[in-house]
Amino acid sequence: MKAVVLCGGKGTRLRPYTYSIPKPMLPLGRKPILEFVVNNLSVHGFKDLIFTVGYLKESIMNHFGDGSKFGVNIQYFIEDDKELNTAGSILPCRKCLDSTFLVVMGDHLTAIDPRKLADFHKKKGATATIALKKTGIPLEYGIAHTDGSGRIEKFEEKPIVQNLINAGLYCLEPEVFKYIKDGYDFAQDVFPKLLEDRKKVFGYVFDEYWIDIGRVPDYEQLNQIISIVDLVTRK
Repeated sequence: MKAVVLCGGKGTRLRPYTYSIPKPMLPLGRKPILEFVVNNLSVHGFKDLIFTVGYLKESIMNHFGDGSKFGVNIQYFIEDDKELNTAGSILPCRKCLDSTFLVVMGDHLTAIDPRKLADFHKKKGATATIALKKTGIPLEYGIAHTDGSGRIEKFEEKPIVQNLINAGLYCLEPEVFKYIKDGYDFAQDVFPKLLEDRKKVFGYVFDEYWIDIGRVPDYEQLNQIISIVDLVTRK
């Protein structure tokens, strides 16, 4: 199964760090964020990766090359200057994605097992499955409302109820491309349209570690923790 890793964003909330470094390449300890993402996919058997790149793309492409150094195979699709958004950015990859595939954010740090997500998706016969993480403060994120079986009934952007947030990791069928246009966002555009058409959209709730390194304080705090752990383990 192929995994698409979204790496084209400008990371404006992390400026000034991202003026010269794309967000997925910001270092955590001695590695860029994106290496953690690639490693997590690789150890769970996802070896065929597609990177969508745009902003400061050379930094990513020069570091990862064809992926062989990291035990994976990487294809690159370059975003143009249009605002493609999360869903629109995978449109150029359409011809390469003719069976079930993953979509992963290149700037989220997580220990989730994506194979379990994919197995859950296939068991449910879903068109789309969204990885959901429980949180005590869901206000900054899109919220999934599920029934007793895990099937998503409604997707709501940044409300004040429930506590299952969209973790930005999706297992999808090629059918979803019928619902995607340039500029479309998965949470705001694609998933609501799938639900309107009564497609099977499920939520996979996971307990593993996850963080969206979206703001300067989050990034600096996490980097301090990783640097301390790295220093201690080297001793």
